[in-house]
Amino acid sequence: MKHFLRVLSQFLVFLYCKILWRGLKFVIRKLTGRCELQRICYNNKPGARRTLKIESSLRFSKNELLQSALSVQHDRVEKTIDDIMALKKINPDTNPQLGISLQASLLQVVGYRALLVEVEKLRREAYDCENQEHEDTLLKLWKELRPDCPLTGRISKQWCEIGFQGSDPKTDFRGMGLLGLSNLLYFAEHDKVTALQMLNDSLQPKHKYSFAIVGINITDLAFSLLLSGALKTHLYNVAPEMPRLQHFQQTFCYLMQEFHGFWVEEDPSDIMEFNRVRSKFQRKIVKQLQRPDAALCPHFSASDLHLVTL
Repeated sequence: MKHFLRVLSQFLVFLYCKILWRGLKFVIRKLTGRCELQRICYNNKPGARRTLKIESSLRFSKNELLQSALSVQHDRVEKTIDDIMALKKINPDTNPQLGISLQASLLQVVGYRALLVEVEKLRREAYDCENQEHEDTLLKLWKELRPDCPLTGRISKQWCEIGFQGSDPKTDFRGMGLLGLSNLLYFAEHDKVTALQMLNDSLQPKHKYSFAIVGINITDLAFSLLLSGALKTHLYNVAPEMPRLQHFQQTFCYLMQEFHGFWVEEDPSDIMEFNRVRSKFQRKIVKQLQRPDAALCPHFSASDLHLVTL
């Protein structure tokens, strides 16, 4: 009996999705004179509310052209929009804003995919002490965080002063590769005051933690949010068109700022509670990102990011 009810339930869901919903869309189009993409663009302001609905509409479309629109390269977006307009028999001269809105949203979608590829490439690139560019970046991080304290040697216990685990930081980049290093340097360069304050606080006995290691761990958190798609709401709200690496690094800065405050508020007894606090913090951020108007903007960057008005 239970099996029969389960099969019946699945059939009813199939019936709704495949027949009733398609019929409802047909009726709505006849009544409004607008296709689903038109209704989405005209009834939703720019940002995540609109782009997520457009992305979903294209993904679940039965038309091959509409489905494939999500996987085009950014230089083919304009041509793809023209093809969609032709398919839907929409006159671009009488509906100029529609093409503009569709193009902006589609650039966000393909840009998110491209950003994920770029971030993953950085994550997979292992730190190589034989690579001078890698070494220069690491030494630059030291100079940003310890400007008045020269490094006595490339291999030195001094690295522990900025939160690495041992004498050679390269071993700490194994999980996040160059992504961890580039994020730390970006934070130190673009929010120097906060980075230095966090570093100083992290060395105090009451709320002690390893600054660099936490930065690498928060990089892992940011990457997991990007990979899962949770960052779409934020990135679609702050990037008018294609999200860039800079937007991801700005997100990292926000997460660092927020985690520091969260760590202090949680008041853990020692560093052994880090995983518990980190998990709780992640749940908080994920919940925050479920709001369609979510925007994880670091305090210093309002003028750097061309934010969409929410």
